[in-house]
Amino acid sequence: MELIEEESVKRRVVNRLRRAHGQLGAAINAVEDDAECRAVITQLAAVSAAVDRAGFAIISSGMRRCLSMGQGADGPENRDELDIEELEKLFLMLA
Repeated sequence: MELIEEESVKRRVVNRLRRAHGQLGAAINAVEDDAECRAVITQLAAVSAAVDRAGFAIISSGMRRCLSMGQGADGPENRDELDIEELEKLFLMLA
C-alpha cells in the first residue's frame, strides 16, 4: 500500500518536508552562528509548522481513502487501509 496515492497530495507533502528541511538547516546555522534567539525560534516554529502540515496532509489523505471505501459488516474491505481508530490516533499524535 502506498502512503499517499494522489500525486498532487504527495507533491505537496514532499514540498512541505523539503521546506522544513531547509528551515531546519537555517535553524542549525543560526544556533552555530550565535544568532539572536528570536531568529532561531522563528526558524524552529516554521519547521514545526511545515512538518505538522505534511503530517495532516498524509492523515487527511488516508481518511479520505478510508471513508470512500465504505465498511461492510466485517469492517474495512481492505485490511491494509487504516481504520478510523488508527487515523484518530495518528491525528492526535500531531495535535
